[in-house]
Amino acid sequence: MTVPPLTADERAAALAKAAEARRVRAEVKSQLKAGALQLSDVLSRAPDDEALNKLKVVALLEAMPGVGSSTARAIMAEFNIAESRRVRGLGPHQRSRLVERFG
Repeated sequence: MTVPPLTADERAAALAKAAEARRVRAEVKSQLKAGALQLSDVLSRAPDDEALNKLKVVALLEAMPGVGSSTARAIMAEFNIAESRRVRGLGPHQRSRLVERFG
């Protein structure tokens, strides 16, 4: 599949959009780590925010206080969440179990 040619303005707009999405994801993870946000807040904001929808669940869990890489992967295995799953792809039962666990 070939990538359509972009004009300089289109390329600049795409780069700016990608940078903004990375900034939003980094800010949310930072707020989670600091305890300023709850996981339920992030999951409730996600349907309206494309940047959060594309955040990997494992990265979201690793941003929780006291949760590292091993714990995040164990939780995902316990809740039957694939390692490659993004927030957009979480089912209602998976979301509710995560909220029950982390608030």
